[in-house]
Amino acid sequence: MHPVRFTNMKKFLILIVIPFLPAANACAQNSDEINDPEKTEIWEPQPPVVEPVEVHGEPPEDAIILFDGTSLDGWEAMDGSDAGWMLGDGYMTVEPGSGDIKTRQHFSDVQLHVEFRAPEEIDGEGQGRGNSGIFLQNRYEVQVLDNWENPTYSNGMNGSIYKQHIPLANPAKRPGEWQTYQIFFKSPVFGDDGEVEKPARVTVMLNGVLVQNNVEIFGNTVYIGAPFYEEHGPAGIRLQDHGDYVSYRNIWVRELDEEIRFKDGIWRDPQ
Repeated sequence: MHPVRFTNMKKFLILIVIPFLPAANACAQNSDEINDPEKTEIWEPQPPVVEPVEVHGEPPEDAIILFDGTSLDGWEAMDGSDAGWMLGDGYMTVEPGSGDIKTRQHFSDVQLHVEFRAPEEIDGEGQGRGNSGIFLQNRYEVQVLDNWENPTYSNGMNGSIYKQHIPLANPAKRPGEWQTYQIFFKSPVFGDDGEVEKPARVTVMLNGVLVQNNVEIFGNTVYIGAPFYEEHGPAGIRLQDHGDYVSYRNIWVRELDEEIRFKDGIWRDPQ
């Protein structure tokens, strides 16, 4: 074995460390300039006060109720006519062949709560079992599927951003049991030329388990080919008729107020 030449090693380390010293000194100087803690305290705006809910899934006071189990008045078919789905005792169910339905109201950034149930009687397999979908702004799909002991392609299973992102876990319940989505959606930003400047992003909880962690949406959901963006504004929330008797209940949304977003996140340069 050859002896280690520490002299050369020291020179090597010095060469590595020295280029970083100016940056470190600059950071220290900037920190020294802000010597008053009040300069980094933000008091306005204050977030709105919202009463916490006592029961998980119960809509908070600032929620917009999209479906309370009693009426389909807030929903319409894709051509603008009345929604053709079946209304049950506190829930609605896909009427296969009637087509997708969407909210009459349009939304941008939202927190969305949806409860759904695949048919208790198992019929079919893979994508042909308990298939539906939740489309944000009428175009970005969070998949709904019966994935209880029912394998399919990973980027098309329950909890996926369809054909874009595989879920982090599979917390599926048995068919016939109610399941819950909590979806946090940030809509895309388009420039004056119609090109996307900031893509949409989404975080998804399924049955209390994080399955999508602030992932980027690559564009409109498509079945064949690559996703793509097209300029749009606020749009409805769409539920898919994929030919299966999937049921929905307790759907509500909270609009996320842009005015509460501070410049550059939480940090604001002292004035």
